[in-house]
Amino acid sequence: MRINHQVVVFDAVDLGAESLFWAGVLDGTVDIEDDWHMVLVNGRPRIGVQLAPDHRPPEWPDGTPQQVHLDLWVDDFDSAHEKVMSLGAKVLKEAAGGEGSDDFQVYADPAGHPFCLCWVKGS
Repeated sequence: MRINHQVVVFDAVDLGAESLFWAGVLDGTVDIEDDWHMVLVNGRPRIGVQLAPDHRPPEWPDGTPQQVHLDLWVDDFDSAHEKVMSLGAKVLKEAAGGEGSDDFQVYADPAGHPFCLCWVKGS
């Protein structure tokens, strides 16, 4: 079996907000159809957003179960944080700042899907 490309698909009530958020995070563009948006990066499909009128955001970490999340490893946490916040992200959990060699901070995208910005400390 040959897989041509992999696409993570998010359900959302507001296709525009969700697809523009992920296009902004990934420096991509949005290909728009009626009830489906595809986020393209360098012309390749990366994230799909499908209309789900009854979508309810997960209540992370308790409550409605998490449905999917992305870990995005970044070199510069501060600039990545500023970018996702300017695109409409919401912080769900601040970075722990513990003793380990890496750390992460949990966010929600405009439709409420959790994702993490992750980084190696000292990079």
